[in-house]
Amino acid sequence: MCEICSIREYQAEDKDAVITLFRNGILEHVYPAFFKTISHPDQIGVTLSISMAGYVLGGSSYFMALLFGGAWAGLIYYCCYEIYEGYRLSRMATDMADIQASFLDNPDNGFWVAKAEVNGKSKVAGLIGQDERDGSYGEVPHLIVSFAYRKKGLGSQLAHKVMEFCKDRGFSRVVLETSSPQTAANALYNRVRQLYHPTSLKKNYLRRRLPILLRK
Repeated sequence: MCEICSIREYQAEDKDAVITLFRNGILEHVYPAFFKTISHPDQIGVTLSISMAGYVLGGSSYFMALLFGGAWAGLIYYCCYEIYEGYRLSRMATDMADIQASFLDNPDNGFWVAKAEVNGKSKVAGLIGQDERDGSYGEVPHLIVSFAYRKKGLGSQLAHKVMEFCKDRGFSRVVLETSSPQTAANALYNRVRQLYHPTSLKKNYLRRRLPILLRK
């Protein structure tokens, strides 16, 4: 467990650190998404075809083959970046624009930060937010742990904080959101589900919704 960390409710003084962690936590998934896409058998075939087209159009030029293939890979990377950057900007224009109003002014919502002591100074090492939905269940749109504090149990502590918060309010379940390239988050969610009677797993291209039933 991450003994050097404590979890408390978000305060205004945390804003800059939270926004920075949120940005880094979202954009770090661009490369995994790119790698997952470019390594798909269909994409490998497309990339080879485009490279071959460059080779032929360039008069049997290996340079043109590499240039065409590289341009295609660059386009895929750009698309992956735009997906996650677009998500980040949409959140910065909505709930993350005013954390107090979005999460804390509603007693059924919550936003917590994990604080770590580093050389006598306190820093934000993780964050988690929770929204109530229809007054019957909670949804976790944000769960981010700083890279330096991963694999220390901090993510589990944050997740359990929300689970207990939702149980206290009588919610029937908690829905966790993540994208498929977020393997560490998916593994964490699966571990948490083992403790809270999972029901089903629904996923699509961009996000995975993991409903977790809460024990009464």
